Amino acid sequence: MFTGIVEELGDVASITDLGDAARIAVRGATVTADARHGDSISVSGVCLTVVEVDGDTFTADVMKETLDRSSLGALAPGAKVNLERAATLGTRLGGHLVQGHVDGVATIVDRKPSTDWEIVTFALPAGLARYVVEKGSITVDGISLTVTDVTDETFSVSLIPTTLALTTLGRKGVGDPVNLEVDVIAKYVEKLLGGRS
Repeated sequence: MFTGIVEELGDVASITDLGDAARIAVRGATVTADARHGDSISVSGVCLTVVEVDGDTFTADVMKETLDRSSLGALAPGAKVNLERAATLGTRLGGHLVQGHVDGVATIVDRKPSTDWEIVTFALPAGLARYVVEKGSITVDGISLTVTDVTDETFSVSLIPTTLALTTLGRKGVGDPVNLEVDVIAKYVEKLLGGRS
């Protein structure tokens, strides 16, 4: 479980193709400071399990399902990624409950810069619009964000300078892919209400 508060901007050190899987090595001094084999680290919104730690770099195995359902399959060495260690019971919940389970990949369709913030609009993958509400929470590349506008096909968020400077969203442009995780509470509510009818 994560909170969607990115701890650092890391970079991909290497990717090894294993046929139906991949092994990814990611550099990040903060998240590796206390990382051990078996720990969970969110890599741009995808929960990965640490296999090995070597200095400021950790290695994780990524199965085909994850490569197919997230943007991790499109990464190359040198790519920047958002990193967050798993939350503990003593962690402040600065964002919202984030599982690190990607629901779909969206693309950036518009960016509108302003003096003190930037509005970024994303295309919503089919079937996810029902879980996205104005002023609700959504996770984009592992970042807990508040939805400022939503239609059947798009949603927008407003990004403050800190988010632009310290995460991948400050570097991505129109057409770039992002990982989305909708609020898990919405999915449970839908299932419970469906079960009553």
